[in-house]
Amino acid sequence: MTQHTENQSNTSETTHFGYKQVDKQEKVNLVADVFHSVAAKYDMMNDLMSMGVHRLWKRFTIDCSGVRSGQRVLDLAGGTGDLTAKFSRLVGESGKVVLADINGSMLKVGRDKLRDMGIVGNVETVQANAECLPFPDNYFDIVTIAFGLRNVTDKDAALASIFRVLKPGGRLLVLEFSKPENEQFGKLYDWYSFNILPAMGKMVANDADSYQYLAESIRMHPDQETLKGMMHGAGFEQVTYHNLTGGIVALHRGFKF
Repeated sequence: MTQHTENQSNTSETTHFGYKQVDKQEKVNLVADVFHSVAAKYDMMNDLMSMGVHRLWKRFTIDCSGVRSGQRVLDLAGGTGDLTAKFSRLVGESGKVVLADINGSMLKVGRDKLRDMGIVGNVETVQANAECLPFPDNYFDIVTIAFGLRNVTDKDAALASIFRVLKPGGRLLVLEFSKPENEQFGKLYDWYSFNILPAMGKMVANDADSYQYLAESIRMHPDQETLKGMMHGAGFEQVTYHNLTGGIVALHRGFKF
């Protein structure tokens, strides 16, 4: 499997959308279209695509967050609010969780789901771009971004913005698809991603193209060591990562001191 990485010094006005090169602003709009399209079936498709394992990945992320009662948490690119719901219970009435997503359709699904679950008191929803977060400096104890960083146009800008809004002593957790550790397993995963996922998207969500993009976006995302280096470059310290399900997914963690 070929692993594509991002050139951090690239100042051109083009970037990748899946395997295509597009104008940076065009990518923002194309990614928005994908998530407007998949929002309504997003939770169902996550369960089907991962056979429910995404819930275990997210639970592991919560367990590694060190979250405590009374803290402020930013669930960035939080979509339909899975992590927000769990964090809300853990920070309690004295804490606060901000569910932020650049996509209004995803945010609406998340807001409605949280309301249906009775989670309203300590949760705020904000439509926000990860590259220029609308929050004060040194504001959050924890920032998580789960399956969202690969869709960000300028990942270095997003990491710098996250670093700014974290308090000293705060931590970032990035849960994202990554590079399988075993080559044969990687080939099987490629076959599944490019044959089964688009077909599943067509059958369940009537949208094969969006799931073709999602498969391509995973391959274009920086691998484990590259992302670790990018986090160091943004100022994070003690950066580590933990491979999950053979490296299909990795959880990166870094601290601001």
